Amino acid sequence: MSRNFHTLRIFSGTANPDLAEEIVHCLNKPLGRSTTRRLPDSETHVTIDELVRGDDVYIIQPCSEPVNDNLMELVLYIDAFRRASADSINVVIPYFPYARQERMAKGREAISARVVASMLESMGADRVIYVDIHAEATQGFFEIPVDPLSAMQVFADYVRKSSLIDPVVVSPDVGRAKLAGRFSRILDVPLVLMHKRRTGLSAVETVAIVGDIQGKTPIVFDDVIAGGSVLSQVEALVEAGARPEVCLTITHPMLLPSALEQLDAAYIKNLVVTNTIHISPEKNHPKLKVLSVAPLLADAIGRIHGGESMGPLLGHLG
Repeated sequence: MSRNFHTLRIFSGTANPDLAEEIVHCLNKPLGRSTTRRLPDSETHVTIDELVRGDDVYIIQPCSEPVNDNLMELVLYIDAFRRASADSINVVIPYFPYARQERMAKGREAISARVVASMLESMGADRVIYVDIHAEATQGFFEIPVDPLSAMQVFADYVRKSSLIDPVVVSPDVGRAKLAGRFSRILDVPLVLMHKRRTGLSAVETVAIVGDIQGKTPIVFDDVIAGGSVLSQVEALVEAGARPEVCLTITHPMLLPSALEQLDAAYIKNLVVTNTIHISPEKNHPKLKVLSVAPLLADAIGRIHGGESMGPLLGHLG
């Protein structure tokens, strides 16, 4: 029985309304009414079209491209809910913007992920929920509760049904080794580590592969695919003796044109992603498989609203 006496209300921004519709369907709740307008001068205007006074509000808005427009829309909704006297404002942001700018790689540059965290918190967010963020330490940028979910189990369920020959989980870089290791334990398969060197903002080269890849089917596990640097690394796996049937499991499909072009490579079997980001028709590809995180997010919302433990959804942190 729920211990929260405030009404659960779920709203959506314009970034991924289909995901929001799936979430409310899972929860058997209606989607709240709101309106976002893009004004002629490029400003954004939002309104909440029903009462939310005293309600437990969840706003669903991944901040993928156009990143700044979607982020600004989210910030405005937080302000609107606060001014409308919502009891709590919970931000469900499956794709967290600027997550790859979580530290100073060199002098005199912004820690942009910290800036985003400060914006959300200062505008009145009471809680933040995201999925497979680039750096786990980003949670420390917040003073409010954060639920760092992962699509790991969603991918594991898919992989188990795929009957891959001698699979191994591959971490594309040292930074993802910890999470890839957890994924390999869930699947009960070996872990292989790739070491890369970044040669530019969007260019990398593989300098070492650690682990037995000979004759194995690689399952590359990563958080986001944008320009396709991880796809260029895949070729190195095949050259090192891996089976030319590489399966990529990557949570957030930014999918810039350069990445879509590389998907045509014969050694890539498929690219398995989630619907944290809306995939426009021009980004569809025969090798693209989209899994839904709506049940995961709905479960999280239900547990938070009902005052239940989030432990079962955070097993990937162990």
